Amino acid sequence: MYLEPGRVIAFAHRGGAYHPEIEGLENTLAAFRHAAALGYRYLETDVHVTADGALLAFHDDVLDRVTDKMGAIRDLTLAEIREARIGGREEIPTFDQLLDAFPDARFNIDIKSDGAVAALASTVRERDLWDRVLVGSFAPARIREFRRLTDGRVPTAAHPWEIAAFRLLPSARLAALVGGRGFQAFQVPRRRRRITIVTPGLVRRAHAAGKHVHVWTIDDADQMHELLDLGVDGLFTDRTDVLKDVLVARGLWEGAP
Repeated sequence: MYLEPGRVIAFAHRGGAYHPEIEGLENTLAAFRHAAALGYRYLETDVHVTADGALLAFHDDVLDRVTDKMGAIRDLTLAEIREARIGGREEIPTFDQLLDAFPDARFNIDIKSDGAVAALASTVRERDLWDRVLVGSFAPARIREFRRLTDGRVPTAAHPWEIAAFRLLPSARLAALVGGRGFQAFQVPRRRRRITIVTPGLVRRAHAAGKHVHVWTIDDADQMHELLDLGVDGLFTDRTDVLKDVLVARGLWEGAP
């Protein structure tokens, strides 16, 4: 199974986007290779779909921020997107390329566009990824549709309404009744504006309901220690070096040395 009890999952967020050695190369094969070389077995990425149906591992809905080209992903073909370079040198990979390049890795996937829902579900079926991915989305309709298309067989993260139920209601049982049971993990920021999301109560209720708590995106060692002391089950980080050092120091690192 993707989610294994009694351990802390270290997620390389976009491959470790702010590690000094690969900064500016987020969501590239180079970034993910760097994370894998550090020993990371859980890689985080986002997916969009091109105008001709290719599933891309890319965060933004436009090329403008991180590449030398411009335009919306949904309006461009894969061939057109192949001309863009991240950091001036790296191609935008398809999700299939990541799967081929890292056959032993597990992937945390954020569905970033409506069109990517069916494309990802199709890839899961075709490549038998049922226990190799965990899928989430900030858009409730997207994650509900993905669950439907995959018959609930793929571990998914709670959408915002499900998170709110567990954060605000007094018991795991009541939260499960209101928020539903169709997810396996909470993937949340530590804070949202002035509201602390990850509290001892949330962790306690989540664990009572058999759910994981994964927190994003944590790059500071002191915050990592504080969250691990609360009992969270996973941390996303752009500083893969810092998180590895923290987990090694606590005897919790389970990746390669």
